[in-house]
Amino acid sequence: MFTGIVQGVAHVESIDAREGLHTLALKLPAGFDDELAIGASVSCDGVCLTVTERPSPDVALFDVMGQTMKLTTLGGLKVGSGLNVERAAKDGAEIGGHPLSGHVDVSARIAEIRKPDNNHVIRFAVPAPWMRYVFAKGYIGVNGCSLTVAEAKRERDGSGWFEVWLIPETLRMTTFADKGVGDAIHIEIDRSTQVVVDTVRDALDEKLGALLPMLEAIAQERGIDLTQLALPKS
Repeated sequence: MFTGIVQGVAHVESIDAREGLHTLALKLPAGFDDELAIGASVSCDGVCLTVTERPSPDVALFDVMGQTMKLTTLGGLKVGSGLNVERAAKDGAEIGGHPLSGHVDVSARIAEIRKPDNNHVIRFAVPAPWMRYVFAKGYIGVNGCSLTVAEAKRERDGSGWFEVWLIPETLRMTTFADKGVGDAIHIEIDRSTQVVVDTVRDALDEKLGALLPMLEAIAQERGIDLTQLALPKS
């Protein structure tokens, strides 16, 4: 498990690309690798990877399988690319963000970046149906970083967008300052939110049965999210 508090930025030192398997050599941030053993788990842009070798101080090797490369952006990394990294949480450690598994749900893209005075706002475009799990003021994992959703909008097809506001410390400790419009990022939704939403949808389906598709169609025409109607008021 990870906490979503990024501990620094690692950079790709080399890539051994073989059929169905890439081995990444990452130059780790200073002090990050203290007692980092082979077999340890590290969140790399939100993807849980396992240390396979320690060829030199501050360098660790990670194997990335073909399926992982298909589902994430790791297959497109180049020498010099930066990644947000966090070591697995230890028992009793303070969780400053929210629990993350390191299992990416979907890739989204940066739709807009705004820089009002002393602020950095990023809007992410999310494909259907994943916006059903994103709510304003809720938690979300973006490239391994635990962030709070500032604003969110869902479209009728289940796609949509959400925005986050980043403080200077987050920009300093992560790769977000280097991201541009169109860049792909990893999303891990909050598991507790997913459980609530899916439970509500299953309950509606069980009680309404064949009527549910018709009610959903009517609700969509009117811009209503049935899931939100069933959730408790905050």
